[in-house]
Amino acid sequence: MAGIAEPAQKKRPATRSRTVEPAKFDAAAVNNAQWTHAGKGAAILRAQILLARAHFSPGEIDGSTGANFERALQGWQSANNMEPTGKLDEAGWQALNADTAPAVVPYRISEKDVAGPFVEIPTDMMEQARLEHLGYASAEEALGEMFHVSPVLLKKMNPGAAWTAGEEITVPNVLSPATGKAVRVVVTKAGTLTAYDAAGKPIAQYPCSSGSEHDPLPLGDWKITGVYRNPVFHYNPELFWDADPSHAKTKIPPGPNNPVGVVWIDLSKEHYGIHGTPIPGTVGHTQSHGCIRLTNWDATELAGLVSKGTPAILTEK
Repeated sequence: MAGIAEPAQKKRPATRSRTVEPAKFDAAAVNNAQWTHAGKGAAILRAQILLARAHFSPGEIDGSTGANFERALQGWQSANNMEPTGKLDEAGWQALNADTAPAVVPYRISEKDVAGPFVEIPTDMMEQARLEHLGYASAEEALGEMFHVSPVLLKKMNPGAAWTAGEEITVPNVLSPATGKAVRVVVTKAGTLTAYDAAGKPIAQYPCSSGSEHDPLPLGDWKITGVYRNPVFHYNPELFWDADPSHAKTKIPPGPNNPVGVVWIDLSKEHYGIHGTPIPGTVGHTQSHGCIRLTNWDATELAGLVSKGTPAILTEK
């Protein structure tokens, strides 16, 4: 018996392969970025830096759009009487660029920047407890934290860099911390923490990881009970549902790669706080164990704005 013939396959016309030019992140491309290029590459990097300088943090600067960029843009738009769409349009671009200082600047690497000691940090908590200090794994990581930028992007901004003392590299121009006194902070499940002044205006806004389905954000009105810099982390596996059952209570040494980073801001809700993180790229993108996680630089800035007794309002949105 004859079989049923398969339908003939149409041949697609041959197409030429197109080479996609990688985005340029050199100083000229970023400092001279124009609205016609907004939406990708150097223009987005410039927008992230300008938002950070306006104290609407995009978290780790990475040269791309995403949830943290949209949150920062929404907050900035709202504070500037614009429709908070979270989308960058020409009017927003022009308003952001009222800040005419260079977005990226040269920086000469110092001996201290590369002195280390640099060490790979184990993921196991008991192994971390055996270390003397949870410092950086590399000079690139240390410089990334200093300038609030992803080490991956920092390398793209500086192709061929040797990361040695005396070398000049290009970095985001972001070292202008917010100042003032916060009379309250508001944390949302949607992933923002905003510090407000006495007039009800935002001093600064940060992306955050704020709880999870298993460990929800403890909604309510709480207070800050203390600010602790460079903290030792008192690890208690009984407080973590996903802890290794073989683990015991221990102390994790301080350092930027400590589980709570370089700052712990204690809340009146027992076992809860606002803190830094060893992995800034996850802030606003991954869940937490109920606490409020910021990048180390945002947590450090917030620590300078609040004090014991500052109200902390944890809300849905």
